[in-house]
Amino acid sequence: MAITFDAGQINTNQIVKKVEDIGYSASPKIAAAKKQADKPMDAAQAEAYSMRNRLIVSLIFTIPLFYISMGEMLGWPIPGFLSGMKNAMVYAFTLFLLTLPVMFAGRAYFRNGFKNLIHLSPNMDSLIAIGSGAAFLYGILAIYKIAWGFGYGDMTVVHKFSMDLYFESAAMILTLITLGKFLEARAKNRTSEAISKLMNLAPKTAIVLRDGIEHEISIDDVVAGDILIVKEGASVPVDGIVTEGYSSVDESAITGESLPVEKKTGDKVTGGTVSKSGYFKMEVKAVGENTTLSKIIRLVDEATSSKAPIAKLADKISGAFVPVVIAIAVCAAIVWLLLGHDFEFALTVAISVLVISCPCTLGLATPTAIMVGTGKGASNGILIKSAEALETLHNVDTVVLDKTGTVTEGKPTVTDIIPNNLSEKQLLTLVASLEKMSGHPLAIPIIERAEAFGVALREIDGYKLIPGQGIVGLIDGTQICGGNKKLMATYEINMGTQDTVEEKFADEGKTVLYFAQGKELIGVIAVADTVKPTSSEAVAELARMGLDVVMLTGDNNRTAEAIRKQVGLKRVVAEVLPEDKEREIRTLQGKGKKVVMVGDGINDAPALARADVGMAIGAGTDIAIESADIVLMKSDLRDVVTAIRLSKAVMRNIRQNLFWAFIYNVIGIPVAAGIFYIAFGWLLNPMLAAAAMSFSSVSVVTNALRLNFFRPKSF
Repeated sequence: MAITFDAGQINTNQIVKKVEDIGYSASPKIAAAKKQADKPMDAAQAEAYSMRNRLIVSLIFTIPLFYISMGEMLGWPIPGFLSGMKNAMVYAFTLFLLTLPVMFAGRAYFRNGFKNLIHLSPNMDSLIAIGSGAAFLYGILAIYKIAWGFGYGDMTVVHKFSMDLYFESAAMILTLITLGKFLEARAKNRTSEAISKLMNLAPKTAIVLRDGIEHEISIDDVVAGDILIVKEGASVPVDGIVTEGYSSVDESAITGESLPVEKKTGDKVTGGTVSKSGYFKMEVKAVGENTTLSKIIRLVDEATSSKAPIAKLADKISGAFVPVVIAIAVCAAIVWLLLGHDFEFALTVAISVLVISCPCTLGLATPTAIMVGTGKGASNGILIKSAEALETLHNVDTVVLDKTGTVTEGKPTVTDIIPNNLSEKQLLTLVASLEKMSGHPLAIPIIERAEAFGVALREIDGYKLIPGQGIVGLIDGTQICGGNKKLMATYEINMGTQDTVEEKFADEGKTVLYFAQGKELIGVIAVADTVKPTSSEAVAELARMGLDVVMLTGDNNRTAEAIRKQVGLKRVVAEVLPEDKEREIRTLQGKGKKVVMVGDGINDAPALARADVGMAIGAGTDIAIESADIVLMKSDLRDVVTAIRLSKAVMRNIRQNLFWAFIYNVIGIPVAAGIFYIAFGWLLNPMLAAAAMSFSSVSVVTNALRLNFFRPKSF
């Protein structure tokens, strides 16, 4: 948690003490920069491993415990020494021994639950501790009564209390809750891994020029003012300014822009980006925590750490339910004592009240619906990484979309070919032959289009790259050149009527390349990151659901506006850096909005972590996927609609389950308290209580399984 406090009034040790008093562990976060060798995932890994080990221990002993306790009733084969009245003591003591390791593995629930009770803030742990503890204590009492019955030859008592063992209930509650906690801890561990991958994005070493000699040094030894050398294919080590040379730099990791950006002397370069072609020297301007990449890492870390936990419906209910149940149990015991009944009768009534209120079904209510819902999501290509995300998603009101790779395909494709005085195939033959010599990303879609035409590429002589303009080469002694308007002007190419085509295509978000043979313009090719075929449908459906849809992009205003019109969006925010995306999410949340962020790039990671629910496109980067709460494996925006509809269905199901979980308590608690005993002689029959608890569990599981009938909307 993030806390703002007055150091004159309270210190961090006092804050830690207060947090520990209500059942949590806490320690101050070290604000100083960590070295690369440090692993932020260590604590999260330790928690995940701890919960896994607790779950394994619980399962090892709960499974045989459940089998033995229910075996005779359900007709399952069980060992002879555990069946029959004569073996009642062996049977009871065996269940007791199997329960002990489960109680020990789940001791944290008792420690935290009772501590919260003492501080008058009961939560789910309190409910677990009360229910499981009451069942366990009742089982111990039953063992004593069985022993007494054998000692005094009272087989009626032996029979009665051998049927009154609640050890399986005590263990089952703890095991189910531990399963949920394990899944939660594993999700947190994935988030920490995302931060570690971000830290590993920057290169570990850099080539520095000192006294005219190149040295390869650790990135930690780079200081502001150093001159670094960045070669083709290498990552930019830190933030700085180009002092000499030229390169085409892939900045998609930072800006999300799929097209590379040409860098020349005086231009800024960012650590973590990749030089696709060319060679340059740069002066270091920012190192360590001051680099853009480090700021992204910090944003992801802070947003993840400060994300408010979702108030669980079960916790809200238990806040009132636990004190009421305890009060009823105590009052019932006192009333029966005042009416002249013995202490054993009063104690039996009190424990019966606690046992019938035992949250076994409550433990199933949420996990079963979540389990079926997440399974249904997975079968539709929607991976839901946490129950909290699924719970939050049902009441979001704003969807924020990244552009590149989310709304659009995320890679450049040829959209228009305009030949001049030759056929399209002839143009592609000359153009692709020249472009195959280039390492520029825009060359790839042109070559792919030529291959689709089945053209035979020609040999190129005298190839050269002109930084910031384009490429030139010779085919059969004739000069072929391709690039921007500057290149055409350099070679005095007559543009003719194509001189104004760039303006038209720019309004459509396309990049224009001109090609000439000799002094004659032979054609124009437009390349763009095209909109996915399903994006418009998804945006329209989200709007029909009453959601506000916003697009954020690092691209320029003109391109962003072109995409907005194509998709049918009402609002777009262009030219945003990663911290701007995260800030936009915070601004929306500050207005009371519940926000879903959908993205695919490293640059989206802070916003994904900050949003109430982060959704990553499955074709995106590992870091975006691991920073998000939900992964859309089909990279289809229509799955955002499906995920939200699934969340609403699951939450309806959970509320229904909680109703069934408590209706038995509402009916059973008065009977357990003995309000019908004097008039009708009705006292809660333990077998009936067990049957009611079992039936409530069956009804909850059956209701949860109805989620299997959920179907995605047909578009």
